[in-house]
Amino acid sequence: MNYVLALDIAGTPFRWMEPREAIHYHAAGKVAWELGAELAVFRGGVSRAGIRSQLTTRSVIALAKSEAMVKWAREILPLKHDNRMLFKRDRHLCAYCGDQFDRRDLTRDHIMPLSRRGADTWENVVTACKHCNHTRKRNRTPEEAGLPLHYVPYAPCRSEYFILSGRRILADQMEYLLARVPRDSRLHAKAN
Repeated sequence: MNYVLALDIAGTPFRWMEPREAIHYHAAGKVAWELGAELAVFRGGVSRAGIRSQLTTRSVIALAKSEAMVKWAREILPLKHDNRMLFKRDRHLCAYCGDQFDRRDLTRDHIMPLSRRGADTWENVVTACKHCNHTRKRNRTPEEAGLPLHYVPYAPCRSEYFILSGRRILADQMEYLLARVPRDSRLHAKAN
């Protein structure tokens, strides 16, 4: 299923939604503007004049007057526990040996280990191969283990976060999101 990218009135992404939910916002008059290709058409009943009602939604919609934005908006975007977004952020590269691996051969490594009061945050985690994490680095900092980082961890901006979320992103949605990702993001390096 293709999802609609929902934005706030200023164009900031705040969630993915099913087309049926987007149609609800259209019917309630809460869609301020929309972009992209037509994604779904929902047909309603037939009027006395024989005209069938229908509502369409595009792949990107901006919502106004919606309480849902308050519910979904967050200052800090969460680091999910399944590592999928982390591995995508780091392009499946081990931060220590610099090699690229399949997902099943990767782990989440805490630069400052959790056991030493390190945080489980975007800025303190990197992708590491199992060998580097479990055998070479273990419960030490990179400096203590003699393993300099090949790249610096960072918290993705909101648009990058939505790209990393792993949905089937349509071309017009990707274009919208990538235009709002900082130029130094690893996502731009991947696209080139």
